[in-house]
Amino acid sequence: MDIDGFWDLVERSAAETGTRQARVEWLENHLSSLFADEIVDYDVWFTICRNRACSWDMYAAFYITTGYASSDGFEYFADWLISLGREDFEKAVDCPDRILELSAMQQLDELSRNYRHERMSISRDGRLRLKRVTFTRRSRWPEGVYPNFELFAYVTRRAHERATGLDSSALGDAVAARGVESKFPFLSFIARPDGEEWDFGDEAEFTRRLPRLAHHYGVNDDPDKKVSEWWPRFMHRGGERTRIWSFSRGADGTMQGQIEPFLSKADRLFLRYGTLPPDACPMHG
Repeated sequence: MDIDGFWDLVERSAAETGTRQARVEWLENHLSSLFADEIVDYDVWFTICRNRACSWDMYAAFYITTGYASSDGFEYFADWLISLGREDFEKAVDCPDRILELSAMQQLDELSRNYRHERMSISRDGRLRLKRVTFTRRSRWPEGVYPNFELFAYVTRRAHERATGLDSSALGDAVAARGVESKFPFLSFIARPDGEEWDFGDEAEFTRRLPRLAHHYGVNDDPDKKVSEWWPRFMHRGGERTRIWSFSRGADGTMQGQIEPFLSKADRLFLRYGTLPPDACPMHG
């Protein structure tokens, strides 16, 4: 199986099914009907493609679009990128800054904007800004469109087992014998990501490397225009129509706690003292 045959199967699995589970089953059934060497071919191409997505710039794109940092999550994000098909995958890995051009990512962006509504109130003296945030549903994205697809990477294991009767390690050995090794898991001592490691918290560097994403998500490299916000750190953010709050410090460094009934004990202490007393346990708010 060559690279064209690999992408043909990836895209047919999407065209001929309607759900992620059905897609996984379609691929597993189709691959298990092939010769063992062809299943190994598919897994080799999958690993090569996923390795292409293993870069520091792509991790930064994952970090800012999903809102969290996770080694496993990034690997499943790369699986999801492959599942989108050849054209979208090539566009993203060639230039992670163009990831918002993908229709699937635009759908996620629209869902994100509908998920969260904000309203800002400013105190009379202008020293305190209170932002009310309302979440409209239990999760930011529905499961069927979430930007990870872990099971998509496992279809060759089950297909190879069905075709050969051997355990999953036999497939890994066959792929390694072709001289192909995964660059994942990310952020581990065996990881070999492409590019130079850089600090995502450096907003000037983020803007330089990924200007489109920086502009879209409001990354601000001007220190004179920064707004310092504080989120209740231990408060659960899930739940339908959940209301949470963020604060900015006043000019004298103080924060006020009008919303104490909504906060955990740890957050009330943090608002009151600016830090947690040594005996405070965030897990027992």
